[in-house]
Amino acid sequence: MKSDLQISQETELKPIIEIARKLGIEEDNLELYGKYKAKINFSTMNQLKEKSEGHLILVTSINPTPAGEGKSTVTVGLGDALNKLEKKAVIALREPSLGPVMGIKGGAAGGGYAQVLPMEDINLHFTGDMHAITSANNALSAFLDNHIHQGNELNIDARRVIWKRVVDLNDRELRKVIVGLGGPIQGVPREDGFDITVASEIMEILCLARDIDDLKARLARIVVGYTFDRHPITAGDLKVEGALTLLLKEAIKPNLVQTIYGTPAFVHGGPFANIAHGCNSVLATETALKLSDYVVTEAGFGADLGGEKFLDIKVPNLKKAPNAIVIVATVRALKMHGGVTKDQLQIENLEALKKGFSNLKRHIRNMETYRIPVLVAINEFVTDTEAELSLLEHLCEDQGVIAKRTSVWAHGADGGIELAKAVVRAIENQQADYRPLYQLEDTIEEKVEAIVKKIYGGVGVSFSKKAEKQTKEFVTNGWDKLPICMAKTQYSFSDDPTLLGAPEGFTITIREFVPKLGAGFIVALTGDVMTMPGLPKRPAALNMDVTSDGEVIGLF
Repeated sequence: MKSDLQISQETELKPIIEIARKLGIEEDNLELYGKYKAKINFSTMNQLKEKSEGHLILVTSINPTPAGEGKSTVTVGLGDALNKLEKKAVIALREPSLGPVMGIKGGAAGGGYAQVLPMEDINLHFTGDMHAITSANNALSAFLDNHIHQGNELNIDARRVIWKRVVDLNDRELRKVIVGLGGPIQGVPREDGFDITVASEIMEILCLARDIDDLKARLARIVVGYTFDRHPITAGDLKVEGALTLLLKEAIKPNLVQTIYGTPAFVHGGPFANIAHGCNSVLATETALKLSDYVVTEAGFGADLGGEKFLDIKVPNLKKAPNAIVIVATVRALKMHGGVTKDQLQIENLEALKKGFSNLKRHIRNMETYRIPVLVAINEFVTDTEAELSLLEHLCEDQGVIAKRTSVWAHGADGGIELAKAVVRAIENQQADYRPLYQLEDTIEEKVEAIVKKIYGGVGVSFSKKAEKQTKEFVTNGWDKLPICMAKTQYSFSDDPTLLGAPEGFTITIREFVPKLGAGFIVALTGDVMTMPGLPKRPAALNMDVTSDGEVIGLF
């Protein structure tokens, strides 16, 4: 079988102007980044405001395993299949981060014959959005440290600065650093650290802002630290929100590309789902909804993370709930949740599949609590046996959920036709009646407990002394009515990545809260989840190269 890169390079792309015309957008309303990429400008988005919206399909998955689930691949394949059924469909995805691309996870452009293209550009520097976000984040750090150095008019306590610098790479060496060394003229020494760019609040803000004015207002609300008397200091106090907005004025515009089959795809924004809200931008999704009858979008990692955050954080900002939810599962991954090691996955094991189904069963139940139609996409692998696939279909049927096999990686749009038909039927025959998991008026503790008990299946929450103190401070500051964004391992319902399947009887520990007033939520840090990943022993980058004529090699 050809690699993703080979398939991508052998595909004859259409000029992005042609793709835009399918949506009714002319060249004058595009900002071209070469022949195959473009951004949608604000005048175009403003013209679309009065148009009716299409149907929204959310693709999520079971808890990821090293066996692979293929959520992005199914998202792309489903969009292509809907178009093959002559439904006007558009795809809305996140942008990949260089950290995972160069590390172990890989890119975020789909795979096989269900890819968004040009894959090399999307997985590398694309239209420069990541660099703009990195620059804006680090500019705020520079402005903050300069203020402290130049007399500290705001009386900022350098020991209580919470704003970190970022870089779009996995680099564990930067998690904890000391800045300002070298004497008085070099700055004020203090502890600092780096997060990965996709964990920056500026990434979260970019993905939730509705326009330039909203972007600027959100940037002004960023809490960067506290004064000596514990008063919060914001970017607005530093009077730098205008400069930060200037750095982001192009990055906020949605990017338009295409799939192998010429399906329009908006690829924009990329917050991690285990440490942020894990969804592409509101502007990209909203624009796609105005331009099509069906929008297929995804949320990062499993439904316990990206799915929950899409429904409880993005939906209130988007002001549009999904009309259907598709949960992606594989026989291989469910066998791992049932206790099978990776080197034994090619062997038929019905008992392990039954045991591991508990993971998918809980995700189905969780998504159904939002009162939205739920379907299962069984993403096929060549090692799956007919007995395993049939068993998984029947297990889903026993839960009252339609499950359809998909083979879009190998067969492109044709491999997603049955899933696409089932999704259309579900939208036409079942009325979504979205209900959030909790109310914003609930206390911080009540909101965290709702997520832990109703989504994770835990029995309770343990708050560290620091977290308990913070909840009281947040009430005093008026921040307690914001939604909660859980920062948790993606591999388990619990905060222990080794507890696979559907563990029970566990308690989630909240070690710290981080106010993200610009994004409009409070992050709850659990376990030892990292906001700056490290590289594996053998990074994917070791396989990558470029020929003398500029051709990419080894990119998946």
